[in-house]
Amino acid sequence: MLRVVTIGVYGFDGASFLRRLRHADVRLLLDVRQRRGVRGPEYAWANSRRLQAALAEAGVGYRHHPELAPTTELRRVQYAADDLRGVGRRSRRELAPAYVRRYTAEVLDRVELAPVLAALPAAGAAALLCVERDPEACHRSLIAQRLAGFGVVVEHALP
Repeated sequence: MLRVVTIGVYGFDGASFLRRLRHADVRLLLDVRQRRGVRGPEYAWANSRRLQAALAEAGVGYRHHPELAPTTELRRVQYAADDLRGVGRRSRRELAPAYVRRYTAEVLDRVELAPVLAALPAAGAAALLCVERDPEACHRSLIAQRLAGFGVVVEHALP
């Protein structure tokens, strides 16, 4: 049974993030961020080099999947919707319908998921990583939903 856990950066510190991965038996982290850095000193641990070093020390593999990341233009669609709703980027609870439609059509429908599926560990789980705390506020939930259509069991890890 293939398993995927979705996880965000917000709400974790480096130690609690790694504990959560261990608790979920994550063996491979799939980074689906376009930019692999996070603003703010409290999230410096999630910047690519530091994160990869911490994962290696914890025995967790790392792969970057930029083909699954939203483009800058797509992120702007979501930011505009957030602005209209008066929602801060770190407090968003759901994705805008226009963003979901465009991300699905422009990214998810065009990506070949067979290599991603083939790389999922047979034992333990893989984790889809982005920044948002809540999976419903992040494109990783859309990727997870698509993977579930291939029989992958999906869980969401929260702080």
